[in-house]
Amino acid sequence: MSRKYEDQMKQKTLLLAALFTMLFFNVVQAQDLSQYERKTFVANGDTLPYRILYPENFNPKKKYPLILVLHGAGERGNNNESQLVHGARMFLQPEYRKQFPAIVVFPQCPKDSYWSNVNIVRDETGKRTFNYLEEKGEPTMAMRALLRFVDELEDWDSVDDKRMYLGGLSMGGMGTFELLRREPNMFAAAFPICGGGHPAGADEYAKRVDLWVFHGAEDGIVPVEKSEVMVDAIRKAGGDVKFTIYPGVNHNSWDYAFKEPDLLPWLFSHRKKSFFERLF
Repeated sequence: MSRKYEDQMKQKTLLLAALFTMLFFNVVQAQDLSQYERKTFVANGDTLPYRILYPENFNPKKKYPLILVLHGAGERGNNNESQLVHGARMFLQPEYRKQFPAIVVFPQCPKDSYWSNVNIVRDETGKRTFNYLEEKGEPTMAMRALLRFVDELEDWDSVDDKRMYLGGLSMGGMGTFELLRREPNMFAAAFPICGGGHPAGADEYAKRVDLWVFHGAEDGIVPVEKSEVMVDAIRKAGGDVKFTIYPGVNHNSWDYAFKEPDLLPWLFSHRKKSFFERLF
């Protein structure tokens, strides 16, 4: 057998191995996300598709923490799938599932709606300005459905209502700040990623909910100042907030936030504060 033939066979073997690895990886990923069950919440004419991941060896007679994750604008729709693009695989990691058993829920915002009540204005260059409504006002259709949904989640027998957590990215980060403003007594901790909101709303939840805020320093979609304003407002209102800015990172700060090794330990260290804890 010639050396040339041997080299060709080795190259073919390596190529086949690489293709098999890619195929196996894609199949595993698809199988992973299929563990999130497809469901739909319907109330008073509003429909909200959602995916839900139950803990391993789920026991409906036990109570578990609940994590609600709000996706960004690019994942809107009604396919009940796109909302899992960012963050969903983190909760499937075996070490996390064993150490932090929880019910994880990813609702999907309709294409023609938005989680938060914000007016987005584009200039002639395409640059966006986000104008958040100061007063609560009427919620968007998606937020209205979400409010009803979280009320139902809180009443589930398997949910520990003292350990309900909230997070979201981009539009979902904005939705996180707004949902906290509208339901300041529901969640124990929250992690808004590259979001924003009206600082006046911080008074509603600053002493009730601990936050960890994330943003990329070079975000060209939602400027980092949007998070800086909210962090300042929360601190001025007496709240406990961590703030992580990723130098050189653009809008995809969620890629870094979901890799933070302390995110879930920090989240699960919180329980809903009592009335007296909120006073001091």
